[in-house]
Amino acid sequence: MNGDQLADWLEGLGLADHLAAAGLPSFERDLAGIARWRDPSTGAPLSTEQLADLDRMLHQDGDEPAHAVPLALVQLRRQAQVRAALLSSPTHTYATLARVRGVSENAARFAVHKAAERGALLVVPHDGGVLVPAFQLDDAGELRPELGAVLEPLLTSAMDTWQVWAWLTQPAALLGGQVPHEAARDEDEAPIVRHAAVRLAERAKG
Repeated sequence: MNGDQLADWLEGLGLADHLAAAGLPSFERDLAGIARWRDPSTGAPLSTEQLADLDRMLHQDGDEPAHAVPLALVQLRRQAQVRAALLSSPTHTYATLARVRGVSENAARFAVHKAAERGALLVVPHDGGVLVPAFQLDDAGELRPELGAVLEPLLTSAMDTWQVWAWLTQPAALLGGQVPHEAARDEDEAPIVRHAAVRLAERAKG
């Protein structure tokens, strides 16, 4: 494939926007619609040889290179979609959580940090700050009691907090398609959710 064909292929797969995040060369279309590829480290235009190398690398997955899909980029796209969905769900900053709890922002910040250190609250870094996903909290802004034993193994494992957030709020295979944090509200299901969390944490620890 030449540069335009490669760009067309990636755009057709919906993967063009994820090249830079993967540390790969990316492209921009000029006024004529021609793809201009650039090296991520130097910003210099890619040579014909570099484009050929990129083409081979992106087509290396699967038994039929001509029809292969770059799995790493597909995974990045999926992660981006999941993050966008999570970010659209209710969350708290220190300030909004402080208002719910009826305390000062400094008090809320201190309490959040202490709870996060104990693995007793899911706190997710984002844009230089943190977010506290609201699903885990009760109406008073405190951790739902049934989630303490679910969060602790996950947050003290090697799992990324975004992964923890995603697992707790999406249908989980280990739970037969139930959403973990919702299933945990049921006294009969709560032990199963805790067991699934422990198993997932063990996998993360390797």
